[in-house]
Amino acid sequence: MAEKVQLTKSDRLKVWWRSTFLQGSWNYERMQNLGWAYALIPAIKRLYTSKEDQSAALERHLEFFNTHPYIASPILGVTLALEEEKAAGADIDDTAIQGVKIGMMGPLAGIGDPVFWFTVRPILGALGASIAMSGNILGPIIFFFGWNIIRMAFLWYTQELGYKAGSEITKDLSGGILQDITKGASILGMFILAALVERWVSVKMALNLPSTKLSEGAYIEFPKGNVTGSQLQEILANLNNGLSLTQEKANSLQGQIDSLIPGLLGLLLTFFCMWLLKKKVSPITIIIGLFIAGVLLHVIGWM
Repeated sequence: MAEKVQLTKSDRLKVWWRSTFLQGSWNYERMQNLGWAYALIPAIKRLYTSKEDQSAALERHLEFFNTHPYIASPILGVTLALEEEKAAGADIDDTAIQGVKIGMMGPLAGIGDPVFWFTVRPILGALGASIAMSGNILGPIIFFFGWNIIRMAFLWYTQELGYKAGSEITKDLSGGILQDITKGASILGMFILAALVERWVSVKMALNLPSTKLSEGAYIEFPKGNVTGSQLQEILANLNNGLSLTQEKANSLQGQIDSLIPGLLGLLLTFFCMWLLKKKVSPITIIIGLFIAGVLLHVIGWM
């Protein structure tokens, strides 16, 4: 076994700083892979001395990667530990390293949005805006420094947490620790993603169905001729009580679906995309196909 080269705190700080540019070269084919590889370059240079080993390490980290940009930090930490052990001669192949990244990036991605975009940032934004509305320059300053201090501190400490946890994982790769962590993260991710599907995947059908004739008493019967003040009050009271203005109730396909299972179409669309991905259909093809289908369905009046 080769002599183990330890990553110094300086090396890990360089990785931490570079990870803030994770989305700097985002692309549709492999998404955050370039930013991920860029962040790991200081560690790769420390761990591998030959150009061939450095090139091989960089190449395996150019594979597909995509998660919340801040939640990537604990995955970076675990990856640093795995690379450290691999450089020392441990029996860790490229597939295992890539498997850890894939196993963690999906489940953890759903945590970042609720924590950062929907909680921390709105709270700091509301605080800064309320101060700024009174003409105090401290409003934007508090938001800027508060947000970046929280963000940068989270990136560093979770990267360190992942690095230390990763060192323990690599001691027992055959004992199931890695599999248990990946499985647990996947289960958590399934719960989070299920909630996100209903929240973010929206499909609205514009098809109208035949109207339903309402029974007497379910709609407002307008008096003939001029309407007196008392009659107008009665009409408004009936309208407030939920009576219809017309004798027929308009029905739509979307309304019928929502009355049965709200969000059903979005769920079916998600399952359909998952099925296409399982069939090895390119994500770019799926995106273009959905765009074209959406435009066509809108033109013919179905959506």
